Amino acid sequence: MNIIDTIMTTFTNMEFLSAIASTIFIILIGYYCRKTGTFNDKTSKVLSGLVLKLAVPCLAFNAFMKDIDYLQLKQSIDVLIWGFLFLIILIFVTKPIFSRYDDVTSMVMSNLAIFGSTTFFGIPIISAVFGDEGVIYANVFNIGYRVLLYSYCYLQMSSLKFDKNNMKQIFLNPVILLTFAGLLIWVFQESLPQVSVTDGNYAFLRFDMTAPWIYKPMDYLGSLSSPLAWLAIGSTLGGIPFKDATADSRVWYYAFIKQIIVPLLNVLLILVLNALGLSHMAYVAIATTVVMMATPPATVAVNYAIGFDKQPLLASNASLISTVMAVIAIPIWLIILQMLSQIGLV
Repeated sequence: MNIIDTIMTTFTNMEFLSAIASTIFIILIGYYCRKTGTFNDKTSKVLSGLVLKLAVPCLAFNAFMKDIDYLQLKQSIDVLIWGFLFLIILIFVTKPIFSRYDDVTSMVMSNLAIFGSTTFFGIPIISAVFGDEGVIYANVFNIGYRVLLYSYCYLQMSSLKFDKNNMKQIFLNPVILLTFAGLLIWVFQESLPQVSVTDGNYAFLRFDMTAPWIYKPMDYLGSLSSPLAWLAIGSTLGGIPFKDATADSRVWYYAFIKQIIVPLLNVLLILVLNALGLSHMAYVAIATTVVMMATPPATVAVNYAIGFDKQPLLASNASLISTVMAVIAIPIWLIILQMLSQIGLV
């Protein structure tokens, strides 16, 4: 397939393009509603809370309500390992990238580059584009991410020792709890007690088959994660003046690293590992990790910077500019990855 055919195939895939268009369109609706007063300054916080505490946990759990697929399981193991490994690589790579700045600024920018808004920003996009398979990989990737976010990032930002409260944040987070619950059911469903339903026998915890009255409400709630997250993003952008943020050259450098260099490094390293036979990640798994790494900085990381007075204004401005950049960059990355898939590179 030549480059022209690849481009044509990519841009005539209506399901793929519709998912990207939906993301941008609903974000713009949120922006318009904030600018016109339909949304107020508390709307994005309320929507964000619903997404993080209700919709995404349901989405994470229900993604595993399916028959075991051993190829997906193998991919998930690769994604889990890569989730830890790549973030650790970034810890070392980002330090020299931001070494032009003073120690505190460099540390803050490094952490904001490593830890993106994977749950709130990334998973809704992945769900829209790649469905349950992408959601499974995204949540597995997030296991290593959350461990390091609440340990390494906390220690860096606070200059304090790790404490047991952060262990609670890691493992008692609703998304993590339901991810582990769904993952264990998915992996061990053939060993669990079976229940006979109309079209066969299923593990009693396969609620999609054995208890649709539990599964369906969670499915409805999970389906809200994408539109609510995009409306909240648009509302946030609509309520913040751009002038002050754009005047700081550091945030543009940061956004370039976060939305371009980090995802690019992610793709290149995976392709090298695949070529060496050390990894076997396919298109959806690779694309999922790219979207996760191209997200703007994690709200938790930004809050650390603000709470511990480590360049709070820089962190806030970087979050704003990076969010705008991510809205542009992530669709571009998805199109690039789709094209690479068409020519067999991923």
